[in-house]
Amino acid sequence: MKRLFLIALALVTLQMTAQDRKHMSKKGERVENMQSYTPEEMAELQTKKMTLALDLTESQQKQVMALNLENAKERKAIMEKRQEMKKEEEASLSKEDKLKMKNNMLDKQIAMKSKMKKILNDEQYSKWENLQEERMKKGYDSKKQKRRRK
Repeated sequence: MKRLFLIALALVTLQMTAQDRKHMSKKGERVENMQSYTPEEMAELQTKKMTLALDLTESQQKQVMALNLENAKERKAIMEKRQEMKKEEEASLSKEDKLKMKNNMLDKQIAMKSKMKKILNDEQYSKWENLQEERMKKGYDSKKQKRRRK
């Protein structure tokens, strides 16, 4: 009976560690895939997803595409800058640098919200806000799970 219990426990443990590795590799693959896309490709994908979710008109699609392209170029530049910092191994940012980065990120989010409010109608805008909230919550939940694993 004890042997059977130990074997079952070993199998369950093995299964759980295999799933963790599988989940971690998928995230790494997703990051690599995003880095391989050009800003134009990222903007096009994001615009198409928004078109499906929000039922955008042609003119709205063009405006959103321009906005997404601008944001994608900025994100790509930031990603490349971070990669260079990691290579230099002096990646530890000071408190002031972190605060500056957070403020810049929040300023960009505020600007994005105001631009989207001009482009979308009221119903589309409320849907877009809900999607943003879900995305933020999903990101927060995944960070929370990472901390638990460590």
